[in-house]
Amino acid sequence: MKLSKSLLLFAALICIALLGAALYLQYVEHMQPCPLCIIQRYAFAAIAVICIVFALLPAAVLRFGAALATLAAIAGAGVASWHLWVMAHPGTSCGIDPLETALNHIPTAKLLPFLFTADGLCATPYPPVLGLSIPQWSLIWFLLLALNLGRAVLKRR
Repeated sequence: MKLSKSLLLFAALICIALLGAALYLQYVEHMQPCPLCIIQRYAFAAIAVICIVFALLPAAVLRFGAALATLAAIAGAGVASWHLWVMAHPGTSCGIDPLETALNHIPTAKLLPFLFTADGLCATPYPPVLGLSIPQWSLIWFLLLALNLGRAVLKRR
């Protein structure tokens, strides 16, 4: 896969659409996001911002931008995997703990509380969306983004 500005913009568009879907689930379907959900939102937002910024810069830095976005996607996949583990072990909790308090006091949570405020519990079993849990969908999208952006980074010119 050739690395191009359009690939970065497409990845950003996917992430923005996924954030929009998260807001729909939160405000229309009343699925309150937990701390791990919010961290995944930060990862999708980071991928989108990185991809947009580097798509606007000269072509010489596209590879670096795609590499950064790939790292953000890998980090997001790690968080989604941890979230799935927490859901599979309901006795474990990401908790109403210092993580939630810390996340809710980050400046972006104050600036964009509708997007980055954690109000839910990580082990809450919400109904599946198209047959999969929300963290499963997140993991799939993080892996697809990481594979496509990473493959473009590693491809010879």
